[in-house]
Amino acid sequence: MREYILERTQIIPQSRETVFGFFSDPRNLELITPPWLHFKILTNPLPQGAGSIFDYTLRVRGIPIRWRTLIEEFVTNEYFIDRQIRGPYQLWHHTHTFKTLPDGSTEMKDRVRYIIGWGFLGTLAHALWVQRDLQAIFDYRYQVIETHFRR
Repeated sequence: MREYILERTQIIPQSRETVFGFFSDPRNLELITPPWLHFKILTNPLPQGAGSIFDYTLRVRGIPIRWRTLIEEFVTNEYFIDRQIRGPYQLWHHTHTFKTLPDGSTEMKDRVRYIIGWGFLGTLAHALWVQRDLQAIFDYRYQVIETHFRR
């Protein structure tokens, strides 16, 4: 069982409070998720906090998936951690951190630890599809965030 890590850093020309507010609103997941995933939030989009749980659906390569996320930790304007408690991964642990830079912009970091499971088949799926799909999803997010915060 191999653990993989995906890390991304993005500088956003807005205050940390503004950026954190955007990412802590679950409704914005639909905006930053690629349309080809057909992402739909199912739970009432209440503000996040430690212990919050959100259900949503998406389609990966045409396969419908139900996903449930638990917000494990939440420190306003600093970071939050979400963990998949139901979904396709054996482990999905996503840390979002926000840091104010000297010029007033915000450094946002995503760090995702994930395990696919399924032994050799999971390793093969990662090499053939999963890694590439995750890169495409986070590339899309990057572009949407750039456009959204630079208008």
